[in-house]
Amino acid sequence: MASLNRPGGNLTGISGLQSELGPKRLELLHELVPKATTIALLVNPNNVDVEKLTRDVEATARNLGLEIQVLRASTEGGLNGVFARLADTPGRPLVIGADAFLVSRSETLARLGLQYAVPTIFQLREFAAAGGLMSYGSNPKDSFRQVGIYAGRILRGEKPADLPVQQPTKFELVINLQTARALGLTIPLPLLGRADEVIE
Repeated sequence: MASLNRPGGNLTGISGLQSELGPKRLELLHELVPKATTIALLVNPNNVDVEKLTRDVEATARNLGLEIQVLRASTEGGLNGVFARLADTPGRPLVIGADAFLVSRSETLARLGLQYAVPTIFQLREFAAAGGLMSYGSNPKDSFRQVGIYAGRILRGEKPADLPVQQPTKFELVINLQTARALGLTIPLPLLGRADEVIE
């Protein structure tokens, strides 16, 4: 690929920018739980981006004066083990890394976060809607719509090489106030004011 603006060859596409938002999710969670000096990061060790995500989140943590505890899980049983381990350190926040396996378990992750009283942030709105504390990421529906637009343009004769790879420009912060209350957390007003959606 020559560049995102002019991919060349027979390529173009839509990027979701999910792993790249790990550091921002860490910042948001730190803003919500500022007294926590260590924040956990859950990753799937089988994900090809796991090393980059871990490095990026660790770098942001250092800038904020935080320690990162990297936890790994790639099975349902592994997820239960991660949350049981976090329960030994009450109130330790958790950033959930972007990953297809973890996305497929977003409702389970939300339930475990509530069950074990772990403040969590993930990429999908559905996570917060299912009882997770917060989500921050692009809206997949926007990406699907853009895919449809590109398919139409290519079918009308445009060359993929001339269509820039699209990246999201809008990101949504969703906060579940009901979960925050259950965890005994007060959402700071500046953070609440930046939320695109508040679930009560």
